[in-house]
Amino acid sequence: MIAFLRGRVREKQPSRMILDVQGVGYELHVPLSTFYQVGEIDSEASLRVHTHVREDALQLFGFATQLEQDIFERLIAITGIGPRVALGVLSGIEPEALIRAVQAGDIARLTTIPGIGKKTAERIGLELRDRLPQLLPADSADEPASGARGDVLSALLNLGYHRPLAEKAVDRVLRAQGDGGFEVTLKAVLQELAR
Repeated sequence: MIAFLRGRVREKQPSRMILDVQGVGYELHVPLSTFYQVGEIDSEASLRVHTHVREDALQLFGFATQLEQDIFERLIAITGIGPRVALGVLSGIEPEALIRAVQAGDIARLTTIPGIGKKTAERIGLELRDRLPQLLPADSADEPASGARGDVLSALLNLGYHRPLAEKAVDRVLRAQGDGGFEVTLKAVLQELAR
């Protein structure tokens, strides 16, 4: 079973990439969060790997962090959720935001993930409620409370930014400089995204 790969990125698309490990190309299915974290083509990359074996296929799923892989493996353990749906969940919401939504029982937030309906969201919330809290890193547990967070996030989504990327940028800015109100926070987040 393959658990980890380090090599050079040969191809990179939002849902898959090919990693050249000493002349052997491994196709890895990846969530968008990993896609954004991995460097450009011809750069070095290290990914944690989940090897998924079926009768008719052997598939590799790559993750930039242990948290992503842990959540993926817990999702595919839920009846009716396969690797593709689990990858879709991780592509539609940052891992920390997923944990917070499950802990809060925020089914509405889970249904905003593309491809996740109300019944699937309820199943995810029910099945993962007791399994996810221990996964949240200590520094993420103290999520900054911000009145401007929701408004800034909404503005970014309306501007066309991908939700997980926008959430991550907003959280970074709020941790770094606190809640300075809508306009100040939005300006700082846009500067962060422009880097």
